[in-house]
Amino acid sequence: MYSSNQLMVCVHRCRQLAASGHYYRPILANSYSHKLNSIKTFTRHDHQVIRQFFRLPFKPFKGQTNISKVKKYSERRVLGYSKEQLYEVVSLVDDYHLFLPACVKSHVFERRNGFLLAELEIGVPPIIWERYTSQVTLRKPNSVIARCNDGKLFNYLETHWTFGDGLPHIKQSCCLDFRISFEFKSLIHSQLSHAFFDEMVHKTVNAFLKRAEQLYGKQCFIPNASSLTQKTMS
Repeated sequence: MYSSNQLMVCVHRCRQLAASGHYYRPILANSYSHKLNSIKTFTRHDHQVIRQFFRLPFKPFKGQTNISKVKKYSERRVLGYSKEQLYEVVSLVDDYHLFLPACVKSHVFERRNGFLLAELEIGVPPIIWERYTSQVTLRKPNSVIARCNDGKLFNYLETHWTFGDGLPHIKQSCCLDFRISFEFKSLIHSQLSHAFFDEMVHKTVNAFLKRAEQLYGKQCFIPNASSLTQKTMS
């Protein structure tokens, strides 16, 4: 059973969805109805919106036909951290829940030489969008590759981190290549997650850099760093 505070969080999220044009069927499990009715601060509209949020299937908003099940994002940056430092941040999968947006659980349950298995949960509590096992291949200090194919929302999810040499005149620098691609199992899931996943993917690299700053301090200054950054999304 969800608490009143948890439902308040859901209402806030639902308001955001409604404002962005996402409209869904108004249904909610009977077990939550008395809780909703007991919260005096909810408006009549809030009751409707939260009922719309809690149950699939979700309906794409009228006229939207160009949503793809496949999402891809890539980014290249020259950074003022060594590739060894960034490798350590990305390879510590157990710590992801401490700093990654919407990652509420990250637990490594198997380790072998150059390989690990981790259980991750993604969502905004009390709603968990996805639980999956991440198969992570480690090539210290050059790359971290993570794959998932057992999720409920995804046919597959892959992330590639590659850490290359930086600028020759700045010893503590590296070239970071980050790529992520995933395919939703249905267009309905793509519509449901569109507003959240696009934002989270854009913020992923910055979250790791903030974590690096917590562990190693501010990165070295890179002249014209913004002109060396490339981003693509499709």
